[in-house]
Amino acid sequence: MKDLEEKLNKIKKFYFKNKRLPSYSEMLKIFGLSSKKSIFDLVNKFIEKGFLQKKDGKLSPTSLFFSLPVLGVIKAGFPIMADEQREYLSLEEYLIDDPNSSFLLKVKGDSLIEIGIFEGDFVVIKKTKIAYPGDVVLAEIDGEWTLKVFRKDKKGIPYLEPANPNYPLLYPKFKLDIFGVVQAVIRKMRN
Repeated sequence: MKDLEEKLNKIKKFYFKNKRLPSYSEMLKIFGLSSKKSIFDLVNKFIEKGFLQKKDGKLSPTSLFFSLPVLGVIKAGFPIMADEQREYLSLEEYLIDDPNSSFLLKVKGDSLIEIGIFEGDFVVIKKTKIAYPGDVVLAEIDGEWTLKVFRKDKKGIPYLEPANPNYPLLYPKFKLDIFGVVQAVIRKMRN
C-alpha cells in the first residue's frame, strides 16, 4: 500500500505541474519501469481504488484523486498524542453538496468578520432561492449584491444583518431576493 501511495503522489505531482495526467510512456519514466504491462497493472490498481477512472477510453482523475489524507483527530484543548489513521477526504465532496448548483465567490469587505468570514476568503455558494434565518446568503437588495446574514423581524419581514457592528441592518426599500446560501468558507492561512 505504501508503494502504491508513493506512486500516486508522483502522479499527483506530475498532474499539478502539467495540469494533466501523464501518458503511459511518461509513467514508465516517472516510475523507472520498462514494461508497459506494469504501468497497465498500476493504472488498473488506481482505477480499482477509485483514484482514476476511464471516460470515453481516456484516463481521468476522480474526486478521490484530489483528496487529502485524514491522519486522525487532534484535540484543540490540552495536548494529547494524535491517533494516526489512514483515511482520505475529498475537499470537493466535503465542502460541496451539489457541484452543479454551486460556485465560488471571493469576499471583499469586512461586514462578516464576527462570524469568521474575512476579506480575501472564498465562499462556496449553493444556488437557491430558499434561506432560513441565520443563513449567510448571497442576496440582491434594492439592486445591490451583498453577502449577509438572512433574518426576519418579529413581523416576519426579511432583512439582512451584517456581522460587524460598524454596519447597519439592511431592510429592503423595494426588493430582497436570495440567490444562494454559503455552504463553506475557504481561507488560506497567511504567515
